[in-house]
Amino acid sequence: MLPKTPRPIAIIGAGGIVTDAHLPAYTLAGWQVMGIYDLDFAKAEVAKNKFSIVSRTYSDLSELIKAAADQNAVFDLAVPADQIIPILKQLPDGSAVLIQKPMGETSAEAEVILELCELKNLLSAVNFQLKFAPYMLASKDMIQKGLLGKIYDLELKVCVYTPWHLWGFLKEKPRMEVLYHSVHYLDLIRSFMGNPTRIHASVLKSPKSPDLADARSSIILDYDEVTQARILTNHGHDFGSKNQESYFKIEGTKGAIKITIGLSLDYPKGQAPKMEYCLLDNPKGWQEIPLKGGWFPQAFIGSMAALQVTCENPGTHLSNSTADALQTMKLVETVYKASESGGTPFGKIS
Repeated sequence: MLPKTPRPIAIIGAGGIVTDAHLPAYTLAGWQVMGIYDLDFAKAEVAKNKFSIVSRTYSDLSELIKAAADQNAVFDLAVPADQIIPILKQLPDGSAVLIQKPMGETSAEAEVILELCELKNLLSAVNFQLKFAPYMLASKDMIQKGLLGKIYDLELKVCVYTPWHLWGFLKEKPRMEVLYHSVHYLDLIRSFMGNPTRIHASVLKSPKSPDLADARSSIILDYDEVTQARILTNHGHDFGSKNQESYFKIEGTKGAIKITIGLSLDYPKGQAPKMEYCLLDNPKGWQEIPLKGGWFPQAFIGSMAALQVTCENPGTHLSNSTADALQTMKLVETVYKASESGGTPFGKIS
């Protein structure tokens, strides 16, 4: 659902995610960006020159905030997690704001962010956008119609080569893969299944990315005696594209869906996504659903649209609200704690 009368957007931050996803998405949607600011003014200038929807650049954050407030704009915070709280404190009370993921670097920071948003009466959401990708929305529609029966197994696997050097700040982070990448998958699975009852995890470094705190993860989310979700990531597969994998699979008692998440293959250029499904009562077997758009940039329309629609209709459910995002951040925290607790050492079972 799109807003009937979209507000202008004020973007704080002009890094790669803004030029690769935010601005292309807003261009597709036909939305106006009243201004953009970055600590590196040159980056803001590059973004403005590349996208005609950007009206002007600002070299002073307070000046942008004042102009945005005068125009009743929605703030779009596209900054690293450790910069979120200081910027939120500067926004006028009652503002609407979309916060870039992750929602802080720990669940404790996420709680502070939520409390701050509530204290300032901000209409706030977090840019967990994968659940708004066209193939994810189509999957939810099939599930809601009962076509797949009872869902009991979800699997998300990423075995690719991710160019982490594009984000130099990640080298300084004590947590990386789950916090800055697989958090998308945890939020996605929560959007399908809710919160799990038990978590098993192993988060490890990779010899292909020795400067990063972690770059591989194996996460198991148990829901009940038959329902489970798994996330398996390996970002160091630099042996060519032939055996790289990036998919999300959903299995139910009546059918299954498999989605190829093309963005992760040859990132940031990416490959085309693919969505297939199989229903047990259909003799045709696996069939493909034609897709229009994917994660970048179309899903970024969804996350901003959800916030703008709620601006127009305050009673509308905001699926990416800061309150919901806090649950995802708590799940991230639990994953790291589960990994730190370690498994059962071999030979310790009598």
